[in-house]
Amino acid sequence: MKHVSFFLTVFGTVFIMAQDRANRFFYELTYRAKKGGDVEKIMTILDVTSEKSIYRDYTIPSQDSVAKMKYEALQKAGSAMSGNLSNMLVKPVFPWRITKIYPEMRKGMYQEYFIDANYQYSFEQKFNWKILLDKKKISDYNCQNASVEFGGRKWIAWFTTDIPIQDGPYKFYGLPGLIVKVEDNKGDYSWELKGNRKLDNFQEYSYAESLFPNRKKVIDISKEKFLKLQSNFKNDPLGSIRGIFPVEIMDKPFDEKFTVREFLNDQEKQLKKMYDTDNPIELK
Repeated sequence: MKHVSFFLTVFGTVFIMAQDRANRFFYELTYRAKKGGDVEKIMTILDVTSEKSIYRDYTIPSQDSVAKMKYEALQKAGSAMSGNLSNMLVKPVFPWRITKIYPEMRKGMYQEYFIDANYQYSFEQKFNWKILLDKKKISDYNCQNASVEFGGRKWIAWFTTDIPIQDGPYKFYGLPGLIVKVEDNKGDYSWELKGNRKLDNFQEYSYAESLFPNRKKVIDISKEKFLKLQSNFKNDPLGSIRGIFPVEIMDKPFDEKFTVREFLNDQEKQLKKMYDTDNPIELK
């Protein structure tokens, strides 16, 4: 298995490099943010390059064309403020990204956006997969299943050697082929591959993200400091920027829809809703 794994890793890297800049795999994520709550769905993406993979919510990248159109309209109107634009775009459900470093993939980075910058910490994750005998076809892929315990949950995955890349959504990796589907036994989280395409000029940050300077600002910190920062952000999402707005401008127009005060209150409401969950992917 070890020699097969090494071969697939090398072959998979050649497969990626033979393409243009990256391969993008689309995974539909079905999730339950609250225990006993409603099941919801979003699209997520896994961008695979020769050096790493990046997994994230597709909400912001999917709005690139809309963002460009709106940004140009704001420029013509003489009001090309990133704040105005951010209020027009749909916020991601999951504001973080997972980067796995090739070829081992055990080492990675967890990055999350907290208004003033992206903060990230490094992690190491090993999966002790048990490959099972069941096989079936999912979409056009011939798949085999495997099981693993991770993050306080039991998971079943279906992988395909049709695509020789030992990667998958979120932190999952390490099977003899791309993970096509993975779900926990309680039905709280499930990812399923829905398609893929080549990216000619891959950029790690989308056009929409590039309009926000702080989106590209990355600060490395320890996991301990990150968790403390995350906790503070959940309690007061705008704490890091609240003081930069003078009192005298709070009731002045921010855009056609909001005053500055109303805009900040609306952003705070959206951010608190984003973190209103008691059923994370990793329970421990």
